[in-house]
Amino acid sequence: MIKHFTYFGFVFALCVMVICGFSCSAPRPTPDPLSGFHVSDLQNLDSNKVITDDYKNYIHILSHEEQKFIAGIEYFEDGTGQHAIKITIGLNQRNWRHVLIYDKDNKRIKAIKYISGNSMS
Repeated sequence: MIKHFTYFGFVFALCVMVICGFSCSAPRPTPDPLSGFHVSDLQNLDSNKVITDDYKNYIHILSHEEQKFIAGIEYFEDGTGQHAIKITIGLNQRNWRHVLIYDKDNKRIKAIKYISGNSMS
């Protein structure tokens, strides 16, 4: 009787741990890396040679497949002198975002790549 109870208790405790472990750890959504930025005038996209050269080089080193499915490039600024480029790529039914963030001196300080949804490609 004690052996049966111990086995049942162990199985019950294991089930509770598994259920709580899966239900309590919901995946967090990707935080928006462009929070605080706003879309800049389209004419500004290639007005900064340093940033233009950098993002074009970034695209150049992407895989051939990624280069083929670039859906858009957008230029952002935050009002404090920082800039960002968002490159959207539709690949394998996914929308990939590549966000390049630059400081006031036009030096890239961050490159973030994440899936932002589904695509038709």
